[in-house]
Amino acid sequence: MTRYARTPLRLLVAFVFLFTSAACTAARPGKTAIASADPLATAAGYEVLEEGGNAFDAAVAVAAALGVVEPAASGFGGGGFFLLYRADEEEYRFVDAREVAPAAAGRNMYIDGNGQPLPGGSVDGPLAAGIPGEPAGMVYLAENYGTLPLSRLLQPAIELAENGYRIEARSLMGLRFRKQTLEKSAAFAEVFYPDGQVPENGALIAQPDLAATLKRFAAGGFDGFYKGETARLLVDGVRAAGGIWSMEDLANYRVVEREPSVTNFSGMRVITAPPPSSGGVALTQMFNLLSGYPFAELEGAQRKHYMVEAMRRAYRDRAIYLGDPDFVAIPLSMLLSRDYMAGQRVSVRGDRATPSSVLDGIDTDGSEGTQTTHFSVMDADGNRVAATLTINTWYGAGFMPPGTGVVLNNEMDDFSIKRGLPNEYELIGDEANSIAPGKRPLSSMSPTFLESDRGIAIVGTPGGSRIITMVLQAAIEWLEGGTGEDMVSMKRFHHQYLPDEIRYEPGAISDTEIAELEAMGHTLKPSRRPFGNMNVVTWDFASGKVEAATDPRGRAEGRVY
Repeated sequence: MTRYARTPLRLLVAFVFLFTSAACTAARPGKTAIASADPLATAAGYEVLEEGGNAFDAAVAVAAALGVVEPAASGFGGGGFFLLYRADEEEYRFVDAREVAPAAAGRNMYIDGNGQPLPGGSVDGPLAAGIPGEPAGMVYLAENYGTLPLSRLLQPAIELAENGYRIEARSLMGLRFRKQTLEKSAAFAEVFYPDGQVPENGALIAQPDLAATLKRFAAGGFDGFYKGETARLLVDGVRAAGGIWSMEDLANYRVVEREPSVTNFSGMRVITAPPPSSGGVALTQMFNLLSGYPFAELEGAQRKHYMVEAMRRAYRDRAIYLGDPDFVAIPLSMLLSRDYMAGQRVSVRGDRATPSSVLDGIDTDGSEGTQTTHFSVMDADGNRVAATLTINTWYGAGFMPPGTGVVLNNEMDDFSIKRGLPNEYELIGDEANSIAPGKRPLSSMSPTFLESDRGIAIVGTPGGSRIITMVLQAAIEWLEGGTGEDMVSMKRFHHQYLPDEIRYEPGAISDTEIAELEAMGHTLKPSRRPFGNMNVVTWDFASGKVEAATDPRGRAEGRVY
């Protein structure tokens, strides 16, 4: 069995043959740009670029550094997706480094004898953790697309773990919010709760165990993490605390290279994530539904109404049909068909909201969550990376196996643990996303390239179930002439079929629009927290200008060199 697998590239080859992108025919940008969630991670990426590395090298360095300095959102105990563009070959690649269920996982592992969910079972502690994929993804990028050795790409992260970094407010919020769970892990508490208390803002956080883990990883590559000493420490720690990992689970992990999802809307090409992400399918469906209206002419509440109706139907189909394509047959030809969404459009009224209850679907109630990270990279030759990485909720499972420094994910909660039961992001699912050994849970992560005659935008964001609708709104903003700064700073709104409500950031919908939407039958609810932490790189063909824009909601930093 090979370490990595690729799905057939028939659709990708056809796409490249039939449609040469504007990016392929334009001159090289001549500048490099990185937009990430932390200045230290951005600096790590530039460090390797300045040594002659390419965008793929920089992506590994940025991802590794984020795993040290943004542990609430991503890291070596998690997974993610890397969307790539190779300029010389004029080709797109999608690297799936999503977590997988352990071999001992079972369909009803989080359900008690009465058929009810075990409290916190899929969220807190090592039983909630899937087998990490992010380290394997780093190795895959370095070996297949990079130019510098993995050991060099990991060096900034090793130094940050060894020498420490200054913790900031966003990470501290998560430490306060989940303290009761997080402090139960002695190894985690030793690092993040010195003297049993939440650190002060700006406190130095050193992680010697993580530094040692990263040194073994740098020296041994895949085997340095998924086998040997690190693997033994991970498995021993997980099993001692009630988890079900095995050494074979780690050694058998495989990255999968898949065909990116591609769609078009009003002259803009959208290259994004295929299953096991729901992003590409949902974005295609939303754009296909909206293409039946004079969208550019729509304004105010009417435009938002049609966008919400598109969101509603895409998220309904997400719940029913989507899962790991290596385990379930997804009717992609139907879901991605313009004719299918034309049929869905028949049920949309221009003057009334469609109650989600009248659409065939899955009954449920609700709850909430938000963590992940995204970064965008472009080098001077035009190579690009859009990477979205996660450990799921704040600090994942809240568990660190002793001696590793690795914070584990709680991605098992992204499976449908029971039909119609919402996860931490209020998303529901059916059998397509049920738990099975070796299966990848469905994701909303949507790293995306936007291409048009105008130029290119590299887009993505954290935000759980809201990721897809944030990318939708950013794409429309770009299509209609907005800048990268406009895309990251715009106020956002969201609908996901169930619960049947529009959630919005204050300022995203005017008072007049709220009144009009309510008169149509929509229920609106302001968000208690901001949406996402988007990071965007843009390249304007006419002016040659390259920009890196970062979300004012976070501590992100973008740089152009």
